[in-house]
Amino acid sequence: MGLKEWIVPQDKVFFDLFEEQALTVQKGAELLVSLIDNFTDIWNQCHKMKEIEHKGDEITHTMYELLNKSFITPIEPEEISRLMSGLDDVLDLIDGVTHQMHLYHIEATDEYMKELGDIILTSTQEIATTMPYLRDVKKNVHAIETACIEINRLENLADEVLGQATQELFLRTDAITIIKMKDIYENLETATDRCEDVANVLSDIAIRHS
Repeated sequence: MGLKEWIVPQDKVFFDLFEEQALTVQKGAELLVSLIDNFTDIWNQCHKMKEIEHKGDEITHTMYELLNKSFITPIEPEEISRLMSGLDDVLDLIDGVTHQMHLYHIEATDEYMKELGDIILTSTQEIATTMPYLRDVKKNVHAIETACIEINRLENLADEVLGQATQELFLRTDAITIIKMKDIYENLETATDRCEDVANVLSDIAIRHS
């Protein structure tokens, strides 16, 4: 164990990593919204997104290394793993759909992509705001549950947007465009599903430790 780990309580390190990862995911969502709103220089924006995704991977790796070395953790090891894995999944999907837009050579984004991007961003903001509450779960149970309810609401809204987008898409006659756009819509919506998964983990932690 290094000097830093003797000086800094391990509980604090776990929470620091959770919060850093949540902010990294939020940063990825911010770049996604920026790309959708300003659909130019796509390759450069994809490169920036990959850098964010790599940072997220590094944080995840650090968390698992710490988890493997720790005999005592602030919450259950399974909860730590589920939460970190959930955050990683959100960021991977954001990165993946960004690169899809480039690889599919779509000419422009549309209002449905913008709506879904905004929902993803709002969901990640809720997660980033909620993460510090884990430092004192008993005190913040209500705040955690309120945020989780909002993230669930946002996921339901994304389902509705996906339904509307798909319905309109099938009015088109270009099969290749339909396949490309449907794939992008569905992956954007799946990112909101993964945000909901993170919210469910947070809710489980709040219930277990309250």
